[in-house]
Amino acid sequence: MNKLKSIFTYLILSVAALVSLFPFLWMLISMTNKSVDITQGSLMPGTHLFENLRNLFENYNVGSALFNSFFIAIIATVLCLVISSLAGYGFEVYRSKGKDIVFTILLLSMMIPFAALMVPLFRLFGDISQVFPAIGVDTLYAVILPYVTTAFFVFFFRQNTKMFTKDLIEAGRIDGLSEIGIFFRIYMPSMKNTLAAAGIISFMNNWNNYLWPLVIIQSPENQTIPLLISNLGSGYTPDYGVIYTAIVIGTIPTALVFFFLQRYFVEGMTGSVKG
Repeated sequence: MNKLKSIFTYLILSVAALVSLFPFLWMLISMTNKSVDITQGSLMPGTHLFENLRNLFENYNVGSALFNSFFIAIIATVLCLVISSLAGYGFEVYRSKGKDIVFTILLLSMMIPFAALMVPLFRLFGDISQVFPAIGVDTLYAVILPYVTTAFFVFFFRQNTKMFTKDLIEAGRIDGLSEIGIFFRIYMPSMKNTLAAAGIISFMNNWNNYLWPLVIIQSPENQTIPLLISNLGSGYTPDYGVIYTAIVIGTIPTALVFFFLQRYFVEGMTGSVKG
């Protein structure tokens, strides 16, 4: 009876895994085929991989799009980790009368959809362009700044800071460390799992961000990978082989980041739930 139960369980899990992996297998197969083969639903690998790669890199500015996406994702993630961890640490460690009120207002801001903020943000960066063009409309910094931190990440770090041993803070103060020294030399190394989990989420969100870059980016040389893929599919006769090749290339960085940090991601997420 137990053997039959195990066989049934593995069968269900195998089917679920196949269903989950099929879209990725379809992308890998499609990037080796011609557009006409893809539209006919071919499930067999083709011989046009290098042709699709050549068409993509020769006819489209994919190198610049990759650089822009990496620049935005890395800078935004680093700033997010530093600022959000500082905020979460401060909300949990230091006591003040209005702290909980401020934190509640911060959490309520999560209820506002980003689509409702786009017009005010665009007008804000339009005004900034008049004074500081380097961070105004149609710049990579205009894409980064709204995502430097969010209420979710502040909440995430505060919840994880609840598990941080407060005796270490007192020990650091006794040893003569400044508050900034305690944060960077004691708190940050102790929260590496939380930092990894938040880093993965932030990197993936910024890498796959489409709506805000679509609004604020206006020149082709500043477009990101999601914008490039969208442009590839907007023509009258889209080349699906090239499109799927671009999609696979755009998927690889986030897959690698998650693959190498998945252990820390799981530990960081489970830690936040326990907190």
